[in-house]
Amino acid sequence: MFEKLKTILVNELSLNPDEITMSAELVKDLGINSLELADLVLLCEDEFGIEFDEDDIHKFITVGDVVEFLEAQA
Repeated sequence: MFEKLKTILVNELSLNPDEITMSAELVKDLGINSLELADLVLLCEDEFGIEFDEDDIHKFITVGDVVEFLEAQA
């Protein structure tokens, strides 16, 4: 799941793959803004066939948080 998410972050948001780790913070470390986070959610919904609740999105601090959510939904 991490590798799929990493691919999305690199290909769609043009992030440096070397900076993407499970502990990397989406905003602080990767510089993702609220619009990019919304894009990421939509991309993950399409890629993984799941829906995010708005409350879930606010819990995403690190890449690992997103991976754990995706794994729980799979």
